[in-house]
Amino acid sequence: MPCCKQQNHFQSLMLLQWPLSYLAIFWILQPLFISLLFTRLWPLPALYFVWLFLDWKTPDQGGRRSAWVRSWNVWTYIRDYFPITILKTQDLPPENNYLMGVHPHGLLTFGAFCNFCTEATGFSKTFPGITPHLATLSWFFKIPIIREYLMAKGLCSVSQPSIDYLLSHGTGNLVGVVVGGVGEALQSVPNTTTLILQKRKGFVRTALQHGAHLVPTFTFGETEVYDQVLFHKDSKMYKFQSFFRRVFGFYFCVFYGQGFSQHTTGLLPYSRPIVTVVGEPLSLPKAEKPSQELVDKYHALYMDALHKLFDEHKTQHGFPETQKLLFL
Repeated sequence: MPCCKQQNHFQSLMLLQWPLSYLAIFWILQPLFISLLFTRLWPLPALYFVWLFLDWKTPDQGGRRSAWVRSWNVWTYIRDYFPITILKTQDLPPENNYLMGVHPHGLLTFGAFCNFCTEATGFSKTFPGITPHLATLSWFFKIPIIREYLMAKGLCSVSQPSIDYLLSHGTGNLVGVVVGGVGEALQSVPNTTTLILQKRKGFVRTALQHGAHLVPTFTFGETEVYDQVLFHKDSKMYKFQSFFRRVFGFYFCVFYGQGFSQHTTGLLPYSRPIVTVVGEPLSLPKAEKPSQELVDKYHALYMDALHKLFDEHKTQHGFPETQKLLFL
């Protein structure tokens, strides 16, 4: 039992390093690195910033992934904390490109990160010949040093040029887009299955323009690992959250989970299973200028496929037979 507790505490520390590493880079490493400009080591940051200027387009051109970073052991501890797994329902032939819808967003998107930005759950063995990319907010790639850390894990900009590049250069590329976006984070509370998807059709249009296959996914457990305090739309706190979203691109959510000690409240997520089910790819024709009618048709087919995927697997992952998948 003591050994088990020590392992759980170590997994908790490894989990915390994921968000804290970004804070450490931003608030400690970056200032220290910039301060070198005022020392005899000034050529180091000077050369980096010159190279940064020359390398500015890389996040929109496939990024710069590192197999070494994606294979760090630290990711396996994060995987085992919940645990996180990936479930394949169909093969993804490497002669095609894929645009994957990631649902739901959750608060910190643990499932998508672990499954598609690391090798902790064995993505390369599960889908041989497929190179995964997870799209995130573009402005993250404007932050020195942090951009390198993000790209090393296979993250890319969610900008249109970035997705266009990946779907038009070679085959075997899979681009994951969290279709519901940050707005879905406010829907992230346990026992809810509400997705912002009804009017989100841009990803379908992009897939049609490149003839990429659409892949529905649903991550069971993503919304179960935190409790969230929800505010009324007329409250000052909700207005602050909306303001924060306009400025920074994501919502300031008030959430809580468990602490290091048993039966305590803290900022650690609950240790509950997270399973990403990857559905059957939906084949799309290539249409450089798809009509709205064509976009609507395949958007409806995608929603049907996602609904089917959820219904087929919900009872195996903690939801009752009566649970419905709702689209906003």
